[in-house]
Amino acid sequence: MSDKNKFAFGKTNYIIMIGGVLVILLGFVIMASDSEPYGFGFLGLTLGPIVVMLGFLIQFVAIFYTDKKDPANK
Repeated sequence: MSDKNKFAFGKTNYIIMIGGVLVILLGFVIMASDSEPYGFGFLGLTLGPIVVMLGFLIQFVAIFYTDKKDPANK
């Protein structure tokens, strides 16, 4: 396989990235579903941003994850 056909990440990395994006979207849905005015309740100020930050941490894990069995990461 030539070098210009290789992807930057392996299959596992992309699966983790998709999971991180879904967690980020879940955090925004949680923030939007807060019933307090202007989102000043527990969901809008505490739980939603924590879930979004977890999603971004999952993205960092996806970037730095190396699969030892995947030949694309060599």
